[in-house]
Amino acid sequence: MANYYEMLGLKTSCSQVEIKQAFRRKAKRLHPDVTSDRQGTLVLMQQLVAAYKTLYDPESRENYDRRHRIVHHEDQFDYREFLRKRRNDPQSQSELIFFDLLHDRAHDALHLYDDLMGTESFSLAAHLDREDFMDCAFLLAEEYESRGKLLQAFRLLLKIADFERETPYFRHFFDEVKDRLRIIVGTRMPGKVSDVVLLECLERMIEYDFSRKETAFYLKRAAELHAAAARLEKASVYLRRGLRLDQRLGGTKKLMELLMEGNSN
Repeated sequence: MANYYEMLGLKTSCSQVEIKQAFRRKAKRLHPDVTSDRQGTLVLMQQLVAAYKTLYDPESRENYDRRHRIVHHEDQFDYREFLRKRRNDPQSQSELIFFDLLHDRAHDALHLYDDLMGTESFSLAAHLDREDFMDCAFLLAEEYESRGKLLQAFRLLLKIADFERETPYFRHFFDEVKDRLRIIVGTRMPGKVSDVVLLECLERMIEYDFSRKETAFYLKRAAELHAAAARLEKASVYLRRGLRLDQRLGGTKKLMELLMEGNSN
C-alpha cells in the first residue's frame, strides 16, 4: 500500500489546505503538456487522486491513519514563530502569510497581508518565488471572496492571470481562476461596488479576452453601464463590439431600444 503522505510530499501533521495545495502542485506536473509518458501519467494521476480523496476527507483520513498506524508528529522547531519574529524582513512576512493560509490561520494571513499592503513598497510577488506567489495569491483570493471583499479577490486573481499568460503554471487548474473571475464580476460585484469600479473590472476582463462569448457578455454589461450614465455613443460602440463577437448575445433587446430612442432624440 502506497504511503499517501509521501506520495503528496506531506507531513503526517498537514492541514486540509496543505493537502489540497500539494495535490494541485503534483497534478500540474502530470499535465499532458509537461510529460510525454501519457500512460504512466494516467496511472500516477489515478494514484494521486486516490491519495487526495483519502486524506482530504477527515473521516477517511482518520480511517487511513488508523489502519496504517500513522502518528501525527509535530515538528520541534516552531517555524511560524521564527517567521513571526522577523517583522522587519518582508520575505519572512510573505512566507508567514503563505504558511498561515496553509495552516488554517486565514484570519491572521489576511490581517498581515492588509497591513503590509498598506506600506508603499511591499509586493508579495517580489518576496515569494513565482509558483508560491501564484498559489498564495489564489488562497488569499478565496479568503477575500468568502468575506465579501470582492475587489481584493479580483485583483489577486488578475495577477495570477498575468503570470499564467507569461508561463503556464496552473494549466488545467486555471479554469478555476477564470471561473472565480467570471462569478465575481458577473454576479457578485453588481450592486456591491460602484458602477465606476465595476466598469473598470469589466474593462480588464475585456482586455483578457478569455473567450469570444465571455468577452461579448462583458462588453454588453459595460454598454449597459455606459447607457445608464447617459454615455449613449460609447454604449453603442461596446454593444456593437459584443454583437460582432456573439451574434446571439442575449439580453440586448431593451438596451438596443434605449440606444435607438436616445439616438432619435
